Amino acid sequence: MASKYNVPADVPDELIETYIDNMDAATCGTGKMNLFACDQKIEHLNDDFYDGGKNIPLTSNDPKHLFEIGSIAHKQGTLGVMAGQLGLISHYARDYPDLPYLVKLNSKSHMVKTSQRDPVSQAMWDMDDVSSLLHNGINVVGIGYTIYIGSEYEHEMLTEATTFIRQAHEMGMISVVWMYPRGKAVTDEKDPQLISGAAGVAACIGADFAKVNYPRAYEGMTQSESLAIAAEAAGRCGIICSGGGSLPPEEFLGRLVEQMEISGCRGAATGRNIHQKGIEDAVRMTAACKAVICDGAGLEKALKIYNGQ
Repeated sequence: MASKYNVPADVPDELIETYIDNMDAATCGTGKMNLFACDQKIEHLNDDFYDGGKNIPLTSNDPKHLFEIGSIAHKQGTLGVMAGQLGLISHYARDYPDLPYLVKLNSKSHMVKTSQRDPVSQAMWDMDDVSSLLHNGINVVGIGYTIYIGSEYEHEMLTEATTFIRQAHEMGMISVVWMYPRGKAVTDEKDPQLISGAAGVAACIGADFAKVNYPRAYEGMTQSESLAIAAEAAGRCGIICSGGGSLPPEEFLGRLVEQMEISGCRGAATGRNIHQKGIEDAVRMTAACKAVICDGAGLEKALKIYNGQ
């Protein structure tokens, strides 16, 4: 069956159209993902949401802020998919049922350091729980899962992730894995060779997209050229790059342009560079990201969109 997307062979023939519809919803019909990352209430605790108003708006402390941004951006056609834990989504999804959701099945906080114990993030929900949202009319298009490559517990996370990816495909949904080299065996989490290796693992476990950190550069290459090695190593699994910490808009969008044009990424996962802003600025940043990721806009056009020009 001809399709504008590569449809994995573990998607049932009768659900190929469902898979395509979910991919369309998650990528604004382009196959390139503007992912709004809203999983940091567990991952980073409250560090990203409250600083007494110094750099983060006081309104950002309320999780509803995330859904308000997502809802407006979705209505404007500039949001790909909103990723968050199932519990967070379930609290607000009846108020925002049309948003395309990516349900994050595992998470952990940053409290326990690698020096204390290798990282492990086990599932807190399963596909039956995801199905309960679908049955209630919530627009769940896919699932997400974090894997710490190099951790002594990587086998546990790989086993869970592969099971969920397979089950998601059997339901016509897409899958995104967060692939982070981390643990006592990892001396450099930004090692470009290691990040390329993690990208290859994502392809081998059947993920549709893999979020990776921006690697440091190979000798003789730029960072964006080095990320291109990871994008190639991932094959048909699309690499989406981490938005990282909050940056000035021109620097953030300029890096995003390079990641799309030079690295060959198929999207980006952006959290802090969107939600650590007031609603209007956050929605404009979402639109600027969509223009770069899905429409091929350059830095000048993206900045005009963000500045409301």
